[in-house]
Amino acid sequence: MQQVMELANSNIMWLVASIVICIVIFQSIKFIQLASKTGIEQGMSKKEVNSALKTGAIAAIGPSVAIVIVAISLIAFLGNPLTLLRIGVIGSAPIESVGASFAAEASGATLGGAGYDQMVFTAIVWTLCIGGMGWLLFTALFTKSLGNTEKKLTSKGEKSKKTMGIISTAAIIAAFGNLVSAQIIQGLAPFVVAVAAGATMVIATKLSEKPKLSWLREWSLGLSILISLCFGYFFI
Repeated sequence: MQQVMELANSNIMWLVASIVICIVIFQSIKFIQLASKTGIEQGMSKKEVNSALKTGAIAAIGPSVAIVIVAISLIAFLGNPLTLLRIGVIGSAPIESVGASFAAEASGATLGGAGYDQMVFTAIVWTLCIGGMGWLLFTALFTKSLGNTEKKLTSKGEKSKKTMGIISTAAIIAAFGNLVSAQIIQGLAPFVVAVAAGATMVIATKLSEKPKLSWLREWSLGLSILISLCFGYFFI
């Protein structure tokens, strides 16, 4: 295990991870700049653009807390650089932990346990990196095509724009519904936590319609996650 961690925290691992993270930070800054510029070009005021950016930043806090908790547990087995690299690129800590466990088991070892050596660690690195390529390749190859398809659909009139809005909303509901349904069928506790999170979101959204409580709109997602976590921890 000591030899594995020496490799996991070696200078070459830090170098590779740092390069990737620097690219991610550069992309993030450019995306924010392009989004702000496009928002102004589309008729949004500077205040609206700043509000949208602030909403996105605040909404990212809640999910990031859960990722950080899982990432801390991964550091003990995968080291700091690889954990930073995978979470920085993909951002799904549960999937990374499952992938690491599967790779270790396929190599005849257990993650951080018996048989966990440098060869197993190398297999885990390849598994996580190759396993995450699909998301990145799809984004690189098909994002422009999807954008062109959207333009063709929305250029056919107001009815097409409404249809596109319905499809987008349905896709989001289906994605989150699939994630939630996989949890609530596991028992009463996950079901109650999901209901608490949904109720908090609905209440926060309704209250945010009042001028003095408009700030709740920006904090609704993080607030719902926090309350549901507290609800599940203290009351179940």
